[in-house]
Amino acid sequence: MVTTAVQVGSLSLKNPVLAASGTFGFGREMAQYQDLSRLGGICSKGLTLRPRAGNPPPRVAETSCGMLNSVGLQNPGLDVFLRDELPFMRQQGCAVIVNVAGHSTDEYCEMCRRLDQTPVDAIELNLSCPNVREGCMLIGSDARQIESLIRQVKQETRKPVWAKLTPNVTSIGDMALAAQRGGADAIVLINTLLGLAIDYRTRRPILGNNTGGLSGPAIKPVALRMVAEVSQMVDLPLIGVGGIMNGQDAIEFLIAGASAIEIGTASLIRPTACTDILEEMTALAQADGVTDLAEYRGTLRLWGY
Repeated sequence: MVTTAVQVGSLSLKNPVLAASGTFGFGREMAQYQDLSRLGGICSKGLTLRPRAGNPPPRVAETSCGMLNSVGLQNPGLDVFLRDELPFMRQQGCAVIVNVAGHSTDEYCEMCRRLDQTPVDAIELNLSCPNVREGCMLIGSDARQIESLIRQVKQETRKPVWAKLTPNVTSIGDMALAAQRGGADAIVLINTLLGLAIDYRTRRPILGNNTGGLSGPAIKPVALRMVAEVSQMVDLPLIGVGGIMNGQDAIEFLIAGASAIEIGTASLIRPTACTDILEEMTALAQADGVTDLAEYRGTLRLWGY
């Protein structure tokens, strides 16, 4: 048997496999395909204080080794989530991480203050959505704003606060250090890369919002590099995400320094991806003579060291 339990700061997870925000909804649809209690946790669809209609269609475009999305944080708003979705998520037998996005510091703080009074296990600050023109990316690309926002949010909640960072910056290390200074309990790396797809016949972008976030296997090398880099710079748990399609991919992120991983695009391709990947991880560990998945964490051996 392989021990799968992991610790992400103060939060104990039965295993390191989390469903990433945006590709799993609130779990209702995916519950038809797998036992959600087998997951380490579910990261909710990105929530805003008030309902949001999202971006104009088309919202999704297939690309080589991945996809672009420009959903634009369509969501029912915090009130509806608390009333209709959180009770369902709490019944699934896994950790509930709520992904929140705001147009301003005040909105982030209000959402975290209200979530503090609920039975959620952690709050994931979306500082990285490339598909909205205000908040998120503007905050997440400025180290001073990241530090300030997290410091203020931490005054509003006792829940663990995870900072989900954007790769669309010059130095991911600077952003991670800012999150640590602000008091983040963990860092999530990475969100999507900003990309463009063009229809050569119309000479227009395929997406209605022109650009979108690139996800899938194409971004895995970037995500791995950023996890490995940040793991050498901060003293916080890392959650790796970006192009994880199978158990080997997931273990590579643990080796790079992640304590847990999130599965995104793979769930859109294969609804059972999360539980499949967990099974593949344990099978690979058994074959490798590893008795605890946590043994992989941070064991990357760089050349020249």
